Amino acid sequence: MSQEPPVIQSLLLYCRPGFEKECATEIQDQTQKLEVSGFSKANPNAGYVLFTPYETGDMPLLMKQLRFADLCFARQMVAVLPLLSKLSVEDRISPVLEAASALSRQFFDTWLETADTNDAKELSVFLRKFQGPLARAMAEAGMVSAKPGAPRLHLFFLNSTTVYAGLSRPGNASPWPMGIVRLKFPRSAPSRSTLKLEEAFLFFLGDEPKILQPGMKAVDLGAAPGGWTWQLVKRSIRVIAVDNGPMDKELMDSGIVEHLRVDGFRYLPPRPVDWLVCDMVDQPSRIAALVVRWMAGGHCRHAMFNLKLPMKKRHEEIKRCRAIIEEALDNAGVPFRLSFKQLYHDREEVTGYLARL
Repeated sequence: MSQEPPVIQSLLLYCRPGFEKECATEIQDQTQKLEVSGFSKANPNAGYVLFTPYETGDMPLLMKQLRFADLCFARQMVAVLPLLSKLSVEDRISPVLEAASALSRQFFDTWLETADTNDAKELSVFLRKFQGPLARAMAEAGMVSAKPGAPRLHLFFLNSTTVYAGLSRPGNASPWPMGIVRLKFPRSAPSRSTLKLEEAFLFFLGDEPKILQPGMKAVDLGAAPGGWTWQLVKRSIRVIAVDNGPMDKELMDSGIVEHLRVDGFRYLPPRPVDWLVCDMVDQPSRIAALVVRWMAGGHCRHAMFNLKLPMKKRHEEIKRCRAIIEEALDNAGVPFRLSFKQLYHDREEVTGYLARL
């Protein structure tokens, strides 16, 4: 009697180690909105969360209606089969191919991944050696598609003989392996915080280059020494840098930066600008109210801002800030788009993007 092929039974969410609780709470909130009940496996500092519906038949609904963009703490979202364990060191490829064939006939890409932990990083040598033979085997089996719309195969290794096999769909998942944008720190940038804004532009704006055009005008609140201003100047955007601290000399020599030593919470530009960026250190709710003031007052069209999270109730704090912004802009009759994501370079923070539609 032939054995039934495995079916997709869970969602695997990659996250920053230490934020498993927040990621698990968030996926429970989002699945409840879709009237799907389930349970989460979230081990401390594991770097991932596994959500399994009580009813396997609910997985197609989640795969169709759950939006990766609505998840703040998840770096990646993958629909996975039951865990493959105790793989033979003599032949790991055959069971992996069998699992992949239960997911889809073909894949546009195959990613071998691990959690973002020190222990998991020790698998990097094994993954590099396994990548080539697996790619050849998949090509020989006709499982490689040249169509960008085809699903992506994810192989999430817990160790060299234990792996979750799953898939993601383009447009509803992170476009980067492990959900991490690998950026190189620019030598001329005045601080490493510049990577936070660069990643935010890549994640939230994607293929929308018209939103960042040379000649635009921006205000950078809490600018010194200029890490975020550097990203704007790099794109030939004129910047009003607001901070009582000193700005980087090379940025000031660019000729398109004006430095104002004034209170960032009180400052408003004399004329509307295209962009507000803000990396000030303060209570998240106060930053949310500040962004609302700018957007509701018509002082900017786009805002990118960081929220410094408290040690406890971090998920609740994001919900609170979202409610502050949404309620205020709804009451003001301002159409908007709002998204939050804990990006790789954020550490204990979350980045928000708000746009006036």
